[in-house]
Amino acid sequence: MEVVVAGDEGSARLDRVLAQRSPELSRSRLKALILAGSVTVKDAVVCDPAYHVAKGDTIIIDVPEAAPAEPKGEEIALDIVFEDDDIIVINKPKGLVVHPAAGHETGTLVNALIAHCGASLSGIGGVRRPGIVHRLDKDTTGLMVVAKNDLAHQSLTAQFADHGRTGEMRRGYMAFAWGVPNRHRGTVDAPIDRHPHAREKMAVRQGGREAVTHWEILESFAGRDGKPVAALLACELETGRTHQIRVHLAHIGHPLLGDSVYGAHFKTKAGQLGAEGKDTLTALGRQALHAYLLALEHPRTGEFLHWEAPLPEDLLLLQRALEAAV
Repeated sequence: MEVVVAGDEGSARLDRVLAQRSPELSRSRLKALILAGSVTVKDAVVCDPAYHVAKGDTIIIDVPEAAPAEPKGEEIALDIVFEDDDIIVINKPKGLVVHPAAGHETGTLVNALIAHCGASLSGIGGVRRPGIVHRLDKDTTGLMVVAKNDLAHQSLTAQFADHGRTGEMRRGYMAFAWGVPNRHRGTVDAPIDRHPHAREKMAVRQGGREAVTHWEILESFAGRDGKPVAALLACELETGRTHQIRVHLAHIGHPLLGDSVYGAHFKTKAGQLGAEGKDTLTALGRQALHAYLLALEHPRTGEFLHWEAPLPEDLLLLQRALEAAV
């Protein structure tokens, strides 16, 4: 930050000039910066807040970027599917945010992992995301793998970047979607980028990042009138974009049940469900998406590992209610 002393500021104290010209910084913050040697006047470091500046002096303030707060360990129960010295695989419940962010500084998966794994996570993948190589949305359930050391982090990062194109990695999801596609299986190959107007959303956009999702119908459900109203799809990712399955299924006209962001315009369809299905969907309170399959190569041994997590209780209840709609 650069400040040039104006004529009416000549002979004024350095700290007072900076306080007047830099209102975004508190007086105490400015004083600390001066004392720390972060302020120069005419290319010379000045550490005295009472130093008197002259008209035309150029003052430069070196304001370091705020270091992110280091997350603290918290005793949060984890459903651990697999763990060794290199990786840990967990079955994430709904409502659990993966890593700290604005509005979610505590109570995250990272806080739980720090408490569980201790110092082994330190420095791996950054202060705010130690060991994290992929993520699930807050209300998406299912399998996640976390690296416990640098070797594992590098290997998993490479595998997730490749997404099974040349290796054997697989990531599978079960998705309850509105409507029933007109064919048994298909692929959505459509680039994804930030929504042009709603910055918290993603959207299919030309020029966006490549995104490929493969889907297959596992089960279809009829509504009160006996006509198809919803389907259970198995989806596999060939890329890993933010909200990819949610965006892609909405793009082809089959948004997820319970998705208030990408399927809000389908809310009226709930009236086509049976009474039990409608009540169960209302109680669900989240998008009906579960990461049921994770397969990858072990970072150290090279062994191919495969895990599956069954539908959680709330999605099992939804499935049974949809099956009983007629």
